[in-house]
Amino acid sequence: MSSFEVSKMKQIIGFGKRRGGKNKEQEEEHTLDGSVDRHGRPAIRARSGGWQAGILLLVNQGLATLAFFGVGVNLVVFLTRVLGQKNADAANSVSKWTGTVYIFSLVGAFVSDSYWGRYRTCAIFQGIFVLGLVLLSISSYLFLLKPLGCGDEQSLCGPHSTLQTGAFYLSVYLIALGNGGYQPSIATFGADQFDGDDPKEGHSKVAFFSYFYLALNLGSLFSNTILGYFEDEGKWALGFWVSSGSAFMALVLFLCGTPRYRHFRPGGNPLPRVCQVFVAAAKKWRVEMSPSGDDLYQAEEKECSMNGGRKILHSQEFKFLDRAAVITSEDFTVEDQAPSHNPWRLCPVTQVEEVKCILRLLPIWLCTIIYSVVFTQMASLFVEQGEAMQTTISNFHIPPASMSSFDIISVAFFILFYRRFLNPLICRLRKKGLTELQRMGIGLIIAIMAMVAAGIVEVYRLKYSKRDCDDCGNPSSMSILWQIPQYVLIGASEVFMYVGQLEFFNEQAPDGLKSFGSALCMTSISLGNYVSSLLVTVVMEITTKDDRPGWIPGNLNKGHMDKFYFLLAALTTADFVVYVACAKWYRCIKLEARYGNDKDDMDKVAKLHMDF
Repeated sequence: MSSFEVSKMKQIIGFGKRRGGKNKEQEEEHTLDGSVDRHGRPAIRARSGGWQAGILLLVNQGLATLAFFGVGVNLVVFLTRVLGQKNADAANSVSKWTGTVYIFSLVGAFVSDSYWGRYRTCAIFQGIFVLGLVLLSISSYLFLLKPLGCGDEQSLCGPHSTLQTGAFYLSVYLIALGNGGYQPSIATFGADQFDGDDPKEGHSKVAFFSYFYLALNLGSLFSNTILGYFEDEGKWALGFWVSSGSAFMALVLFLCGTPRYRHFRPGGNPLPRVCQVFVAAAKKWRVEMSPSGDDLYQAEEKECSMNGGRKILHSQEFKFLDRAAVITSEDFTVEDQAPSHNPWRLCPVTQVEEVKCILRLLPIWLCTIIYSVVFTQMASLFVEQGEAMQTTISNFHIPPASMSSFDIISVAFFILFYRRFLNPLICRLRKKGLTELQRMGIGLIIAIMAMVAAGIVEVYRLKYSKRDCDDCGNPSSMSILWQIPQYVLIGASEVFMYVGQLEFFNEQAPDGLKSFGSALCMTSISLGNYVSSLLVTVVMEITTKDDRPGWIPGNLNKGHMDKFYFLLAALTTADFVVYVACAKWYRCIKLEARYGNDKDDMDKVAKLHMDF
């Protein structure tokens, strides 16, 4: 019996005694979810994890986000003013860079789940992130911002050598690698600090994702306002050095929490495991199966699919994969009549169920892409719409891009409103509260409302522009402040959709693929950008005729961007209908108890209350 099992037996034997008062056994109580400390020993609840570690990671996320958006928010402007690129080329470069960030998120999730573990992955990629920011700051100050004072709206910078331009691209892609690899692991690592099998810590684990998304938005708020202002004034080096300092502080804070963190061991490369299930099922495609599934191969605890992971109970979906776990005469050895575990012919039920988990998640994930199309409009069409409106209020100019601050404020408000007021109220009326799937559905509904609001604003903007000057292309006399409702609605929808997404994919991913679950959220946003770009191209191709400039022309006063917004609302409505069907079909992962069968001492099954 391992030391971990002995410690669990002590907890069970001393259960009644601990209720009477604190003693040594209680103080040394281990977590129930199988987490370990940095030395690989079972984590002691009182000495590890909890909000002490969680708050460090929240501050780390806020500082890292500030650093990342300190570069990303004005990168297209830097490319045009400092490197002298044309608008189209600069926009294309930023799109490629943004897409690369999300591709690297899959790389980070893979090495985190398979080999390095989440702590080491976060530390290494944050180090790369800091290196990229420092290199960008140095190269900008020494080579790119020449002559001195260039890079503002009035004065462009001079030409640069291939070496200087290469140093710039090396630095920004190091930033993409560092941030992309770090992001999917940090959210999951933060959730690891709370024992999901303990009722009190399980509640905190759910709350962590809301505060994590809040920290992300507060970090980007500073970048979008203060740093964005200084960089727009040409003080690029200052902005980059502030970002570098913020990222360095984030790394130091992360390392300071090292003695306190809880860890989960990486489970090895999952790709061969997935392939083994399909190959084994294909080899036995003619094998007859019993309806009850009693003849399926169940691995011993030590053979559990993931190191430190839990067994997954058999489910009825994707029955064709169950053939991989059917024991036939060819799976027995001659000597002892015991199943010989050839992984390419016989897979345990847990391994088969891991593949089923991934397949069940895919339809839900696909339904989130259309939402990401709506979300990306804040950085594109909302800004263009704002530029065509009255941006001066009492001699104060409001940059259209800064209107995204209302989205961030909305996110902060609705997270606190949901956590402190709405969720407790719903729990009184309905014990389980809103499930993650239900919250994601609410997020889609609010996104539809946001697109309708944006379309109505555009209808009135066009009305005022035609009254003021039909063909001149000047901004409408309608104030940009009328955009506030659409930004607020997008922020509210994020709280329900993206926070719910983070919780859902983290909870429903198998034990060895938690970071992959977080990476799914980032790839959803990435694909949303690509789908949005494709949709705009298709719409312009269809609506542009000889006598008509299309829905989104250069002069918006001659177009019909309102119709595009209403089209997005219709597509999101259709997506919501499909999502409801997928959510009703979805069945949650069912996990076997990690220790024993005593219902009074430990949870037997993971959270199963998420049916839509």
